[in-house]
Amino acid sequence: MAESSSQPRFVGIDLGGTSAKIAIADRAGHVMQQATVSTQADGRPTPVIESIRNQIRQLCDQAGHPVEQLKGIGMGVPGLVDIVTGTTKFLPNLPTQWRDIEVAEQLADTFRCPVKLLNDVRTATLGELRFGYGRSTPEATFAFFSIGTGIGGGLVIDGKVHLGRLGAAGELGHQTIVPDGLPCGCGNRGCLETLASGPAITAEGIRLMLSGLAPKLRELTDGHCDRVNPETMAEAADDDTLVDEAIRRAAAFLGIGAANVVSMVHPDAIVLGGGVSLLGDRLINEVRNQIQTRVRMFPTDQIEVICSTLSADAGLRGAIALAIDSA
Repeated sequence: MAESSSQPRFVGIDLGGTSAKIAIADRAGHVMQQATVSTQADGRPTPVIESIRNQIRQLCDQAGHPVEQLKGIGMGVPGLVDIVTGTTKFLPNLPTQWRDIEVAEQLADTFRCPVKLLNDVRTATLGELRFGYGRSTPEATFAFFSIGTGIGGGLVIDGKVHLGRLGAAGELGHQTIVPDGLPCGCGNRGCLETLASGPAITAEGIRLMLSGLAPKLRELTDGHCDRVNPETMAEAADDDTLVDEAIRRAAAFLGIGAANVVSMVHPDAIVLGGGVSLLGDRLINEVRNQIQTRVRMFPTDQIEVICSTLSADAGLRGAIALAIDSA
């Protein structure tokens, strides 16, 4: 039986430094319409929020459902947010850093429904819980690593995303791996993010190529540094031994971070998301090896190390789940 057009609808928003993904979904989380709006043209709060408002209206029109049927809006944001009031506190990758912007209140005034905000990676963690790994294991405990330009994370404990007082719990990428290591954007040194993020891996690939130590990588990129990335490095790794070593070394650092989490939380799984997770087996095997090597207090054979099946959609799916929970 087709779902009635009078059924409640929910909106998920995944706000990023370059764009915002927006989707309208039903209570089961099925996406009905989806679109993307740019945040690069301006990036300041007022025009971006207005673009989001307009896009929500358009999506409702396209789906044939009036905005009055919206029962909840969820939004993942790239930075710190007051999860009680829905006020952004510090979004470092957007102009003006969106300090003290009452985003939830502004959207709620327009659409007359509850609006909830959450950090983007914690939102992606919620997406993994509801629509990814956690869908078949709803009471699971797992750690989610999002590995891309940075390394974000989230913890799910007994089927619930652990947020802490400020909604900031689970910053797995900012655990110290190398004391007095490279400076990190968070203000610390030697964070996991400085060792295993996309830019960290790419920087070593560029160094190897410019040093004449990665001929296959040079061939694949025509010697252009801006074409070097984890994907091209993975393609070159079968021929370039040192590129393979660079990827495995970064994966080993990630494995150390995962082993730390395993020792503290003893999860059912380590779930890897974000663009760097596309490295696949090279990444998974080394992370699994580090966990088995470094965690000696209890058996780790039953702890899964897997890549997210949601890929780049984890944040948007999590925002939909946040909207459904807000109703």
